[in-house]
Amino acid sequence: MQKLYINPLPVRIWHWTNAFGFVLLIATGLQIRYLDLIQLVSFRTAVVAHNWIGFVLIANFFVWLGFYLFTDKIKVYHPELSPMKYFRASFRQMQFYGYGIFKGDPNPHHPSAYRKFNALQSMMYQIIMMLLVPLQFFTGVLLWDVSRFSAMVEMFGGVRVVDTVHVLLFILFSGFIIVHVYLASLGHTPSAHFKAMITGYEEIEEEPKHGTSS
Repeated sequence: MQKLYINPLPVRIWHWTNAFGFVLLIATGLQIRYLDLIQLVSFRTAVVAHNWIGFVLIANFFVWLGFYLFTDKIKVYHPELSPMKYFRASFRQMQFYGYGIFKGDPNPHHPSAYRKFNALQSMMYQIIMMLLVPLQFFTGVLLWDVSRFSAMVEMFGGVRVVDTVHVLLFILFSGFIIVHVYLASLGHTPSAHFKAMITGYEEIEEEPKHGTSS
């Protein structure tokens, strides 16, 4: 087992700030939406906390964006330009998640400092970080002060449309967190990937050398 440093400190700070922030946003968002069913704190406290946490996560997003734009770590998010190569890698990864992992097959993806995401993760994270997260922040800011942004809200179809998009993304991110935690538990031990996001070092299983008998 070798250790590979693939999660720099800024990424780890961003990740855990993001994780705790999104959990709090989901909790306060549920209370705001279902006030009759959930009353963890007062409605006003839930709204104020939801807004402030949202702005903290917007700032945190720009920390993440700045880190990747101004370092060579941006290579982590470089897309695979060969469609055939991408689909083959995605298919192998789906086979692994679908049944290979239950038979003890090795993970077909071997991470490195500049290639830590498998094909499925690479595409998914690009969509989430460059499209869905900014859209969620944007709709959240519009709903934060509907009067101030009334012209823009009307341009996008009114409060109901903006609110619906915000809630649908909220549901999507809630589901994503559950799936993300499950997939994070599929390392060589259930806690391996969680430790890597704390220490920065991912433990990589060494591939058997050719010609070596087991």
